[in-house]
Amino acid sequence: MSLLPYIEVATGEKPGASVIWLHGLGADGHDFEPIVPELKLAKEHAVRFIFPHAPKIPVTINGGMVMPAWYDILDMNINRKVDSEQLQASADAVIALVEQELARGIPSEQIFLAGFSQGGAVAYQAALSYDKPLGGLLTMSTYLATADTLELHPQNKNTPVMVMHGTEDPVVPEQLGQAAISFLQKHDYSHQYKTYRMPHSVCAEQITDISKWLQPKLK
Repeated sequence: MSLLPYIEVATGEKPGASVIWLHGLGADGHDFEPIVPELKLAKEHAVRFIFPHAPKIPVTINGGMVMPAWYDILDMNINRKVDSEQLQASADAVIALVEQELARGIPSEQIFLAGFSQGGAVAYQAALSYDKPLGGLLTMSTYLATADTLELHPQNKNTPVMVMHGTEDPVVPEQLGQAAISFLQKHDYSHQYKTYRMPHSVCAEQITDISKWLQPKLK
């Protein structure tokens, strides 16, 4: 498998951790690139951020328009019909990036997956089914699209999961974030859930919370 194209940003020399961060529908890897300096990470823990670009595919709910997407959206009720085949292909592509970081000397326990909206659904699939322990999973304004088919791997049973959602999200309603939390609770995953008074977006308070969640996990 050829690797997804991506943007790479390192916070210092010789990174000891990696964060693979997936954008949402219609965006690209540049979408979250500006967040790196805003996280204000400690200089002694250099981190390599990987921001992949999703492939461009036709999206059904947008009249078949071709745009960056991790998988097709088949219905306005986004969790009713899921393009599980393409979602799995995207998850596999993300795992290939994880394997690249392993080959570059980053231990799996210091590799983190993050995703916004569509990217979060792929991050759930990739992280919870992966056969090596990860450092953490961060999902934002998203949903667990493959809850009915996801084959959980015991190696990631203890992966800490941070779920963040806007209470005024008209695109991915907050109840879908809560449904993901119910899934994590049912399967005894360590998780946190934080909400923000915002629509389908990211806010300054959230960025601060992401930093507080990530920094203690860096070694």
